[in-house]
Amino acid sequence: MYVSELVIEPKYYEFDMMGIIYHANYLGWFETGRTKLIEDLGFKYIDMERAGYISPVQELRIEYKKGIRYGDEVLLKTWIKQNGGVKTEYGYEVRNGEGELCVEGTSTHYVVRREDFKPVQFKKVFPDWYAAFEEASKF
Repeated sequence: MYVSELVIEPKYYEFDMMGIIYHANYLGWFETGRTKLIEDLGFKYIDMERAGYISPVQELRIEYKKGIRYGDEVLLKTWIKQNGGVKTEYGYEVRNGEGELCVEGTSTHYVVRREDFKPVQFKKVFPDWYAAFEEASKF
């Protein structure tokens, strides 16, 4: 299974008054990790959009285990948990500089036509992309 890794340097404005990352910022980090994973596999999300398709979030799950504190190093790991014909589930882990698991989560995305949000089969619309995802999700 391929796991994309991204070192994140948290910005001061991402922290709350308690000195830990504000919980909603993880959503942006997950999106950044997903985009990097797609690029690591040789594709660009913008190409999907230019072809008239988008991939909205259907479900999001986040479990907070330990706060990222100001000054912590951050490593985001992203992988494909499940690649279905219509939807894809991504997995995420956020670890601090000591390697401790701080946050884990998943997001599920459909591929839909931009014009009417009608779901399409990822495998049929983007066969090369789908095949790369299949290969990357093998254990």
